[in-house]
Amino acid sequence: MTTAKPKLKTAKDGTADAAIPVPLRFGDDPQLWAAWLYYEEGLTQGEIADAMGVSRATVNATLADARERGVVDITIEPQRLAAVTLAREVKRHFGLHDCLVVPNGGEAGQLIDRLGRAGGLALVDLLRSGDTLAVAWGRTVLAVARQLRAPRLQDLRVVQATGGMSTGTPFSPELCASAIADALGAFCLPLTAPGIVSSPELRALLLDEPLLRAQFEALRGASRALLGISSLRPNSTIHSSGFFDAVPLQDYLARNAVGVVAGRFVGPGGEPVEGPLDERTIGLSLQDLAGIERRIAVAGGFDKVPAILATLRGRHCDVLVTDAATARGILDAEGVASTAFLKRGQRPSDAPPAAGPELQRRFVKKFLNDPEDVVDEMLDGAARAHRTHLVPVPGARRAFMAMGGAREGRVALVVGGGSGHEPCFLGYVGRGMASAVAVGNVFSSPPPDPILRAAKACDGGAGVLFVYGNYAGDTMNFEMAAELATDAGIAVRTVVTTDDVASSSPEDRDGRRGVAGNVFVFKVAGAACDLGWTLEACEAAARRANQRTYTMGVALEPCSMPQSRRFNFAIGPDEMEVGVGIHGEPGVSREAIRPADAVADTIMDRILSELPEDRGGRVAVLVNSFGATPLMELYVLYRRVEQRLAARGLTVARNWIGHYCTSLDMAGASVSVLHLDDALLALLDHPCDTPFFHVAPPTT
Repeated sequence: MTTAKPKLKTAKDGTADAAIPVPLRFGDDPQLWAAWLYYEEGLTQGEIADAMGVSRATVNATLADARERGVVDITIEPQRLAAVTLAREVKRHFGLHDCLVVPNGGEAGQLIDRLGRAGGLALVDLLRSGDTLAVAWGRTVLAVARQLRAPRLQDLRVVQATGGMSTGTPFSPELCASAIADALGAFCLPLTAPGIVSSPELRALLLDEPLLRAQFEALRGASRALLGISSLRPNSTIHSSGFFDAVPLQDYLARNAVGVVAGRFVGPGGEPVEGPLDERTIGLSLQDLAGIERRIAVAGGFDKVPAILATLRGRHCDVLVTDAATARGILDAEGVASTAFLKRGQRPSDAPPAAGPELQRRFVKKFLNDPEDVVDEMLDGAARAHRTHLVPVPGARRAFMAMGGAREGRVALVVGGGSGHEPCFLGYVGRGMASAVAVGNVFSSPPPDPILRAAKACDGGAGVLFVYGNYAGDTMNFEMAAELATDAGIAVRTVVTTDDVASSSPEDRDGRRGVAGNVFVFKVAGAACDLGWTLEACEAAARRANQRTYTMGVALEPCSMPQSRRFNFAIGPDEMEVGVGIHGEPGVSREAIRPADAVADTIMDRILSELPEDRGGRVAVLVNSFGATPLMELYVLYRRVEQRLAARGLTVARNWIGHYCTSLDMAGASVSVLHLDDALLALLDHPCDTPFFHVAPPTT
């Protein structure tokens, strides 16, 4: 029989004995378990010592070792640094997008490292998939690279903002760009030219080279920039780098220059200071810099106050990362009294008023008569409004066909679904698109009878193609109608749309819902029918469009049903439903609401993950409102969608933005991307004329 060995003791001086065993229940990684108990479970160091059978000194040393090994990554949210009073004052006074201020303290040499850490937080917070980041150079920029934590983003590019130097300095433009790219896991694009050349003529020759032209095109297309700011004092980066040895700085000091931003001299108000180097410098100009959406300047130290102030006055950056002493110096130079120094009891004049109580309503306001009549009254109104396009199908209250009726020898396209998605499906009936439509109750499939009557009314002898979304009710009723039509001697083929990437995995494509991507499939199928293709060819075209269409939606607020006038599901005031269906079906996650670009990135990350990774190609894009989201917000989303597609090397050949497949009054939007080939693009461009979708014939 064996007995357990007694625990080894800690020395009286408190030093940890390395031979102290860790109980088996904690595994063989004391750093991991000490960190878990301390940071995740909230135990004190004394409680951890008791649990692990070691001394408190051992726990303290183990936690420190865990931080050194990277087991624990302690990150301060950049919003916290932006909430400091000095940061708020600088942001407000200069109209910045954001400002982060790090505390002072410690040795002077540590300031650059602290700025690097804060700059890394700011950069990662602002970077998005598909961004191109222009990177300047200097000690602080290199410090940012050393402190960066690689984000999980797609299609990032880093472009060197200034030509190279031959001085061997450890913070040269090429080294800074490559270090930032390595830290981000991004593709690095250098500027393959010197930063300063011997003559304006040589600069012109170099800029005319195809390789450098392409590099500058990428640089000017940057969406983010990371900048350092240099003063003109003798200890500045400009002096120590040797970058401007070719020209005495006195030439620029005599012109009242106070600093350098991205290799360009600026005066006290931020104005460019022209000098002998302007026509010899290869790199980002201040005019190019102004066209970049987000420009992050990281700089600190009281000696840099004039240079930073000039950068802010000239609006050469819109995000500033600096230290507290420098921020206070900037505000003092501007004559701004920071609210950090208000006397007790004083309030800033621009303090927001206290929010009043929110009015709660039990019902949603709607333009209704009898809610039970809303679908029939809506259809009556639509038929009156679009009598030049729609004709009621005889014997059916909820079926309509295109003006002109059946077309002899051409395949007819019949679509349909529940009401509440207007203008889908009713709005797409007309020449070059759907031949007929059947409409059901709110969010309910149409019964088989109106579908059958629509098929009979528009059959021209070449067969009928059914296209509808992948929902149980639609599938059952359209299949029943297809059987009845076949018994009546009508050839029927069916395509079920499955474009909603959130509703099922790529391996289960057939299990996905059909949502706003319906519009692309309707358009392609309708064009094939209008061109006189066979039933089999029309079906094949519709299937190809469906297989190459990807949609994902996000809801901010639920929709409300006409009968109850209440929301049909709940979303918290600070939440959004990601991957929501068009009937309010749950998405893939309920998340905290985020800015529009972050929402678009969430959608595009998923869609791009299913598109081929090869760069190049063309797409069609549909940005669709769920009903309550206005065009203003849809255009904001489309802006970001196109940026992400361009970063993947995809060209948006056609786009549509607006209300195409709604969900009553839901606040939210979806993005649909159709990966085009020549045949699909030709079918999209084929003329059509419907109440809500019109493609004009080509001009001669």
